[in-house]
Amino acid sequence: MTDLILAIAHHLAVFTLVAIFAAEFALLRPGLEGKRLRQLASLDRAYGATAMLVIVVGIVRVIFGSAGWEYYVGNWVFWAKMIAFLGVGLASIQPTVSIMRWRKAAMADAGFSPSPAEVSGSRRFLYLQGALLVFIPSFAAAMARGYGV
Repeated sequence: MTDLILAIAHHLAVFTLVAIFAAEFALLRPGLEGKRLRQLASLDRAYGATAMLVIVVGIVRVIFGSAGWEYYVGNWVFWAKMIAFLGVGLASIQPTVSIMRWRKAAMADAGFSPSPAEVSGSRRFLYLQGALLVFIPSFAAAMARGYGV
């Protein structure tokens, strides 16, 4: 029963992460200002918090799940999945830093809007995150079918 609960929690956290990512991707566009910028900043904070939840539940699942930690430690597909997740995390740094800077600027100047070049630069990192995100469920599906051991 514990394994089922952990699997459900992990999947819900991952699906939530992807949903937040999609919303962030939709909002991060040229002309961003005011209310939309505040929404984007809130989404970005939720994205980071949800990523941490995915990590915590994932660690608990590795330790207490029915497969046993030995299955994960010795599975190259698991490590590929972790590398993809790390890549997503690293690619999220630049947009997060930019969003925090823009939010601060908007608090000082209500009419602030980041330049189209700045938005475009951050969107490139979102495209990279999206490309890497595809690998995570692919590796998870492979692991669920016994690949990598």
